[in-house]
Amino acid sequence: MPFTAFRTPDPYRYLNGFSSYHETEAIPGALPIAQNSPQKPPYGLYAEKLSGTAFTAPRSTNKQTWLYRILPAASHTPFIPVPITYMGGPAPSTYQFHQIPNQLRWDPFDIDESTDFIQGLHMIAGAGNASMRNGLGIYAFAAGKDMDRRSAFYNADGDWLIVLQHGEMDVQTELGRRLYIRPNEILILPRGVRFRVSLSAGPIRGYVLEISSTGHFELPELGPIGSNCLANPRDFQVPLATFISTPPDPRNPYTITCKFDGGLFTATQPHTPFDVVAWHGNYFPMKYDLGRFNTIGSISYDHPDPSIFTVLTAHSSTPGTAIADFVIFPPRWLVAEDTFRPPWFHRNSMSEFMGLISGDYDAKMSGGFKPAGASLHNIMAGHGPDAGVHEKASNAPLKPEKVGEGSMAFMFESCFMIGVTEWGLRTCRKVQGDYNAESWSRLKRNFSPPQGKWGEDESGDRLIIAA
Repeated sequence: MPFTAFRTPDPYRYLNGFSSYHETEAIPGALPIAQNSPQKPPYGLYAEKLSGTAFTAPRSTNKQTWLYRILPAASHTPFIPVPITYMGGPAPSTYQFHQIPNQLRWDPFDIDESTDFIQGLHMIAGAGNASMRNGLGIYAFAAGKDMDRRSAFYNADGDWLIVLQHGEMDVQTELGRRLYIRPNEILILPRGVRFRVSLSAGPIRGYVLEISSTGHFELPELGPIGSNCLANPRDFQVPLATFISTPPDPRNPYTITCKFDGGLFTATQPHTPFDVVAWHGNYFPMKYDLGRFNTIGSISYDHPDPSIFTVLTAHSSTPGTAIADFVIFPPRWLVAEDTFRPPWFHRNSMSEFMGLISGDYDAKMSGGFKPAGASLHNIMAGHGPDAGVHEKASNAPLKPEKVGEGSMAFMFESCFMIGVTEWGLRTCRKVQGDYNAESWSRLKRNFSPPQGKWGEDESGDRLIIAA
């Protein structure tokens, strides 16, 4: 079926459409007609514009939403730095990325039931600079408790794409009270949107891709594929306006935490941040069921480039080159004739970080790549199927075969050279020291040239005849 059979039904209703222009109101008449900022908005609300791009960005890429709320977001105490370590290390202004050409792989990251979602974030790797809006971060998260009921978080550094691997997340946002996220669903949280995460089914664990750029996640162009396939716009779900109308209480304030140039800052306010009664625009959080992805593949010969599995992309200034692509490897049929069907051996001008939500990845069957684990193949690091997979696929009968049943692997691919944090390299204690040897040391030399063909000895100055 073209959707995931979730264990838990989604309890909420949504708007549908990626990058559509939506409008929603929790009270009929809360949206002003035609204009955005009337002298007196309906019901005594405040009009507030949330801009995701510069005012003068081209219409095709311009992102903005008008909010009609009980009190504006500007009303809070001054933000002050959080004087503690977080996310697995000191404030990222002091992060030292380790640039490593080796292939890396991590065992599954632990679940920490003592933390909430923000406390349980750990940066594994990253590149660039949030203050220059040219970079990315890759995080693991694990949590065992709700964020405080009188708290909210927003990220000024960029957009987050959250891949949930374990548990269920009930996400309250200022644009709508609830987005319900289950494994095999992703959540896109745009820069600046305030939210709170609660846990409805025990501990959670997963991955986060952060892009710090002037753009946002977009659907990839389809080219000759046509007007449908891959991730279809109608399958992205957007929250309906809901609000909390509790009167302000200065004795019991809300805490707003902001991620700003890698550091954490907090402020307080007596009123709830979740007081948006109505909104209209095209800048909003969304969720997507990866089971709805319409997979494309070869029906003749050869394995196409994995870009054919791209769900979302974030463009760089170079056409066709992404700051980040989000790619998945879903259940699919393989029918190519006279073809080595798994992904081939490869060296890439892009960096590839992979994770596993469930099951087994068909190119890594030796047991080292596990759900909640990860791997990183940096720029020009050779990689490919492990020795056992290569041997099996090279000799398998080429009948139609369904692969990936019960499995979902994904990749964050980037044009950046990805550095690894101290937490990712050492503190987490999850790096597999034998990854390269376990995967590729057992590859056999199968070269068997015909008699009489020429080659060179290792000195390069003498021709020899192959035996």
